[in-house]
Amino acid sequence: MDAYQKTSRKRFQQIVTWVSIIAFFGSTVYAAIGAINQAVKPTNNTVVSPESQLPAQARGYEVVLQREPNNQAALEGLALTQLQMNNPNAAIAPLEKLVQLHPGRQDYQNVLAQVKQANQK
Repeated sequence: MDAYQKTSRKRFQQIVTWVSIIAFFGSTVYAAIGAINQAVKPTNNTVVSPESQLPAQARGYEVVLQREPNNQAALEGLALTQLQMNNPNAAIAPLEKLVQLHPGRQDYQNVLAQVKQANQK
């Protein structure tokens, strides 16, 4: 190779190197700008209050209890959900079922007694 070809080849390698570097950093900057824009963009997520989810939770527990009438977790969940919805009358039935299924659980008996007492007032 003569000197002209060597300098020409070296110049070509330098150009390709710089184009590659610019392309790499350009794509990185483009991705970073996109990520920043996405993070800054306001979202229109509606905030759902826990109180509005309670009826759906109660229906879910009722569906489970239709398949498994003695499901302890579903009975507890239904009773708690009914109490959170200020519906103590509806909480009595699952609490009574829990006391019947687990007579040794004093906490079930205490909650049932408290609900019945508050319901009489």
